[in-house]
Parts: sequence; C-alpha cells; structure tokens
Amino acid sequence: MTLPLRTLLATAGATLLLSLAPSGTASQPPRQPASFVITGARIADGTGAPLRTASVRIQGDTITAMGNITPRAGELVVNGAGMVLAPGFIDTHNHSSSGVEVEPAATSQVSQGITTIAVGPDGSSPWPVGEYLQRVRTKPPTVNVLTFVGHATIRREVIGYDYKRAATPTEVARMAELVTQAMNEGAFGLSSGLEYEVGSYSATDEVVTMARAAGAKGGIYMSHIRDEADLAMEAIREAIAIGEQGKVPVQISHIKLGTVGVWGQANQAVALVEAARKRGVDVTADAYPYLAWQSTPRVLVPNKRYTDSASVRRGLDDIGGAKNVQITRWGAHREFVGKRLDEAARLLGVSDIEAYIRFQGDEESGMIGHAMTEADLRLFYRQPWVMVASDGGIANNHPRGAGTFPRILGKFVREEQWMTLAEAVHRMSGMPAARLGLRDRGVLKPGMKADLVLFDPNTVIDRSTFEQPRALATGIQRVWVNGALVWTGTAVTEARPGRVLAR
Repeated sequence: MTLPLRTLLATAGATLLLSLAPSGTASQPPRQPASFVITGARIADGTGAPLRTASVRIQGDTITAMGNITPRAGELVVNGAGMVLAPGFIDTHNHSSSGVEVEPAATSQVSQGITTIAVGPDGSSPWPVGEYLQRVRTKPPTVNVLTFVGHATIRREVIGYDYKRAATPTEVARMAELVTQAMNEGAFGLSSGLEYEVGSYSATDEVVTMARAAGAKGGIYMSHIRDEADLAMEAIREAIAIGEQGKVPVQISHIKLGTVGVWGQANQAVALVEAARKRGVDVTADAYPYLAWQSTPRVLVPNKRYTDSASVRRGLDDIGGAKNVQITRWGAHREFVGKRLDEAARLLGVSDIEAYIRFQGDEESGMIGHAMTEADLRLFYRQPWVMVASDGGIANNHPRGAGTFPRILGKFVREEQWMTLAEAVHRMSGMPAARLGLRDRGVLKPGMKADLVLFDPNTVIDRSTFEQPRALATGIQRVWVNGALVWTGTAVTEARPGRVLAR
C-alpha cells in the first residue's frame, strides 16, 4: 500500500501528515521509524547509469534493499511515483563553516538537495580543525560536514601579519607540520586561495610542500588558483605543477574565465588539464552554473596598486566596466548593496575609478563580477572531470548559495539539455563522493548511508536571483540525511541528523 507524498503511514498503522509550514520554517518531524520504503520513483543512482524504476528500503541510517520490494505490515511508505530519487548532493566547495553553527537548520542548503558540505575552501578554514569538528559534533546541523584546512589560515598562524613576503624554509616546514596536524584531526586536504591577499605572497614551492603533507595523509589539494582572469592559463599550470610535484590529487575550484580578455579560451584551459591527466596527474575541477563570480573588489587589481588610477582603470576595463561590478557589501554605504558600481559612482558624484577606490578601501566590501560567458561554462561542463559545486553557502548573497543544484537539474538538464539527468546527478553525488574518498555516500545501493533527495524532474528549478539571492528553489520534494527527514518540500524539520565526516 502506498500513500501520497504528503502522507506517511506510521508504524502503529495510523496515518501521520507532515506539517507543511511556510517555506524555510521548521516543522516537527514524525517519529523516526525503524524502517521505511520509498516506492515507485525513478532511481538516479549516482553512477551515471540510466534511470530505472525501483523501490528502496531504509533501516535506521542505511539503505538495506533496492528493487521490487513489498512493504512490510505497518511499515512507513513514501510514494515516489513521478519523482526521481537520487543520492544526497555533495557540495565540495561550501562557505558554511560558521553558518552551520549559527544556523544549523541550513535551510538554503537542504532545500536544494545538499546533504553533505565540504567547508574550509579558498585557503581559509576553521582552526584548529579538531576543535571545530568537535563543536559541530556537539551541535549537529541538518547536513553532514567535512572540512579542508586552509593554506592562508596556516600561513597566518605561522607568519602572523608579516605575510607579505616569501616564507623561510623553517616557516614552510612548520606550515607542513600544521597541515599534518589538521589531517590527523580529520581534514580532507589542503585548500588554497592564491588570488587572495595572504596566499598571493606565497611561492609555489611553499604550497607544494604543504600539499605534499596533505597528500601523504590521503588528502587532496583544492585550489582557488592564482588568477582566473588574464593569467588564468599560467595559474592552471601552477595548480597542475603543485599536484605533480607534491604527488597529490588536484581539484581546481570553480573553474572559470572571469574577464573579457580570456573569454572564449576555455578550450585552452581544457587542453592544459587534459594533457596533465594523460601524463598521469590526477586533476579534476568543479563549476557552478552562473555567469558571475563573487569575491572581494581587490581581485580586480592584481598588481595590488588599489589606489592608482591607471591600475584601477585597467581592472575595471578587464571586467567590462563598472557596470559589471555588483555590490554585495559596503559597510559605509549599505544603501548601495545590490547596485552596480557605475550607479554608485553617479549617486556619489564621483568617477568610476574614485568609487572603486573608496569601495575597495572599506573592510566590509564584497562584489559580484558579471564577467563570464555561457559558451565557456558549457565547454567546462562537457568535460567528464568537472563536477558541480556551489561556492555558496548559508546566508550567501550570490544566487548560487540557494540555487546551484536545482539550477543544474532545471535549466541545464531539462531546458538546455547540456547533460542527461543521470549524468548531472553523478556530477553532484557519486563523482564528488569519489573525489573526497567518501565510501559510504554518493551512490544508491544497499549498505550506503541514506542521504537521499526526492525531486520532481518536471518542476525543479532555482528561484534565487542576483536581486533576491536567498530565494529558495522549488521542486525538491523530500530530503533525508542519515535516514532522517530534514526537508518536507516546503520547510525544514526539526531533525538535526548531520554528522562530522573525517578521514
């Protein structure tokens, strides 16, 4: 016997209706059953295999059976007819390290089907890693959490505020020791943000040494490379060299070409990675499905002469002008949040250059750069070594924070047909699980943990925009983490079954 999606048959034989609270608010979950069965859904199992119809039984936190299953007497049943059941989505690049502590419901994450997040990207991570993971264990969120250790975080720990120089051999050795410490405490690898202030002063050899320490403990090296603009090809070569010399797998974060001068050169970036892979370097990448990046305004001026008019002009021209700079944070002018820099300049009665100089000088400044092309993004997503990741997180002011995974399923699978549904699910579950070394998640089969997403393939889509970046997606009908229901289709439940995942 099966019942509609919004109705569950309780183990005592009575019918229990899920509370459909307003979107994003908590609803009381039903008592966790000893077992339940999802029937009639099409299965996208995370391997990329064609979809098939099957039933799935979950006992406790584990998938115990798949196929033609007859529900037991009194067993809770969820009718998945017309829906797709997939492994929970694994976000390899997520900025919610503090977010899961402040908002453990993680509504914007589970509402798009994310069940596991990897925090600590771009060279910045919690420290010490062990203390952070213990806090998450003590107050678990809805999602599973794992972390990388940040290159810049360790660099500041060792060098302090004297980071605008190359590290000494003694300092590099100490940094490598701290990477080893973090790996022993549960980190999954080393992340770097070589385009950012602290990391930008490091020599390649420094990063190689630290990455080698992570690799020696079974970790990977994940990098926001040194340049995603005019020098992107050189930066990709450096990332590959770090992996090759450090004997560690490399993940290029949010692969992109983010300025006018390199538009249309995705084929060159692909060729660099393909050549490295052919000679045995383990290189993969991730990408988010939006044509705008988010960062600090200082990345626009790579020579760091932030108040030099000529340098600022080159930086603004490189992104296509101040009109392509959208303000996400400006402490001194909160009224400009959401506006473009050229409009802010007009309101201030100054030039675009002067507006930028004031903007970048504010410690509370942040921006979105509308400077990517669909053709480049499509070519990257055509590569079998590119997975999906959000580069977003809880309370993020870029639409990717609330919409990445449904956007892939709705826009790039259903509408644009860039990839098949099975392939998309693989890039969001099985592929990132394999990259991270998660052996019990990412694929639907007996024995795997019951991180599950049930969605409507005909309606799933992101609703977040650059004007309303936190609007929740639609079409994700149910989400379970470790067998517990955390998302009802309209609201988070009060269940907090997320676990710390450690190597």
